Amino acid sequence: MNNEELKPVVEGLVFAADDPMSIKDLFAIFTDHTAIEQVQIKEVLDELKEDYAGSGLELKEVGSGFRFQVREKHAEWISKLWQERPARYSRASLETLALIAYRQPITRAEIEDVRGVSVSSNIIKTLLEREWVRVVGHRDVPGKPALYSTTKEFLDYFNLKTLEDLPPLSELKDIDAINEQLNLGDASATNADKVNSDNDLDEMDTVDDLDVSDLADVVKLDEADTVDDQDDAPTVKEALTAEN
Repeated sequence: MNNEELKPVVEGLVFAADDPMSIKDLFAIFTDHTAIEQVQIKEVLDELKEDYAGSGLELKEVGSGFRFQVREKHAEWISKLWQERPARYSRASLETLALIAYRQPITRAEIEDVRGVSVSSNIIKTLLEREWVRVVGHRDVPGKPALYSTTKEFLDYFNLKTLEDLPPLSELKDIDAINEQLNLGDASATNADKVNSDNDLDEMDTVDDLDVSDLADVVKLDEADTVDDQDDAPTVKEALTAEN
């Protein structure tokens, strides 16, 4: 099968699949066709990207593979097809998820140290249930606390191919300004108020959808303020490799 014959088949497979398809997934479909090589599949995927350039759809590579999706610039109009309001995170959930994304692997205690307040168990539970974070190991300290990292499902949801596609730390905005922009409440709350806020707002609210820029905007990290004693922790690359 040449590329011209292969391309519409790959296009149909990616379009019909419920989840993103990797090159390995697509190649497995053609196990009976020994003449098909993975490099051919990569070539036709590149051609399909060009074919859809300028259209309302795009072939996007995310963490789990390739998928067809509506271009982000058209989201305002497409969203009118659905009456229900998309989900939104509480400020506490946003901060926790952002810290895991940028500081991974990280323990709950380290998250609390950066935020200055306790992290509700429901926040961690919700992120685990949504399969956006997972336990990748345990830090070699008393108590053996769990180390959290993001998953391929996290990359897929935020339309990212790898963690390197996260907005750089240099682009992070002030959390109070973002809090006001997202209408998440009073940014000048005391620590006691923030603890109560975590307990009250640790579940997902139905207000606004979450975008990757929200993660970068919701927490401001200093390069010098990194978590120490991580020699025993698996690296981000190791954590992602373990998922494969």
